[in-house]
Amino acid sequence: MKVALLTDCYLPRLGGIEVQTHDLAAHLRARGHEVEVFTATPGPHGERHGAVEDVDGVPVHRMALRLPWELPVNPLAPPEVRRRLRGGGFDVAHVHMGVVSPFATDLAGVALGLGLPTAITWHCLMGRSQPVFRALGHARRWGRRGAALSAVSGLAAAGVQAVVGDAAQVRVLPNGIDVAAWAPPVGRMPRGGGPVRVVAAMRFAARKRPGAVLEIARAARSRVASAVDLHVDLFGDGPERRRLEQYIARHGMGTWVSLPGRVSRDELRSHYWASDVYMTPARLEAFGIAALEARTAGLPVLARADTGVSDFVTDGVNGVLGRDDDALASALAALVTDTDLRRRIADENSTVAPAQSWAAVAALAESEYHRAGAS
Repeated sequence: MKVALLTDCYLPRLGGIEVQTHDLAAHLRARGHEVEVFTATPGPHGERHGAVEDVDGVPVHRMALRLPWELPVNPLAPPEVRRRLRGGGFDVAHVHMGVVSPFATDLAGVALGLGLPTAITWHCLMGRSQPVFRALGHARRWGRRGAALSAVSGLAAAGVQAVVGDAAQVRVLPNGIDVAAWAPPVGRMPRGGGPVRVVAAMRFAARKRPGAVLEIARAARSRVASAVDLHVDLFGDGPERRRLEQYIARHGMGTWVSLPGRVSRDELRSHYWASDVYMTPARLEAFGIAALEARTAGLPVLARADTGVSDFVTDGVNGVLGRDDDALASALAALVTDTDLRRRIADENSTVAPAQSWAAVAALAESEYHRAGAS
């Protein structure tokens, strides 16, 4: 098949949709498909206005405008994208939706208007935006026109289904992971001795709740004996960094909490292998790619139960799921003090691969394309 991936955001921006769309393109190509990407994100050297750039063997159509903060928005793009889709010999379009995706929304209409089989995947939780999505009616109309609708987790799919109603069935098309790349080295055993190392990784943006990492860690620290040695590494960067630094200084946490900054995926993986627990307090987590990476790396995962993380973390088996921040603090205290619990979960995660391998996810994507009507 020849597949058009339509997305507001793409590399060189870094985020869940950007990285996952890039990796999906690579794995579809490995399965023998042709893939091209259409995005409103400019290229690394300012490529925009329809310039086509090769990114790891995939043609990327940079339909970006010159806008403040490089916003991935282009209401002028549909006519040109329509022309390129019509003349490009595509078999299917795959639209990737975020919380606010004006470019992808426009292009979903373009693809369906051309009669092109269209799959549409939501990478977000609709949550409080459900009434807005319901009033706009896009998702319901797309379903009635035959689009194959999906979302990245069961929780996210339930939110889309509530908006779509009986217009279409919303399935789960999860994010994928390279299991071999993230799995811990053969023979690696859970750490023993030294401080219990807790790690978290995220953008330092309010919706990711990096401040909650520090609050939960501080609450857990107060619930364990002072003789227990605990260290927290919070990786990432963003607008909340200054506030995090102030919180650490105000509460005297500098001796056991560090902010190493943003690191590469290879460096982060090495840090996971040298740590004991992964924590994510995010509430608006449709899936949780970083948590899946940590779970694949063998770490017990501490997360909220009301997020997409529950698709690949079973409470007490792959980690601990809590209903709120207080429950997460109690769970972290238990993981820090209970070596046997940590080692049992780490052994499970090190030896049992998650179901979201890229081989499985790429096959599910193909099934969505066939469901949409692609030959």
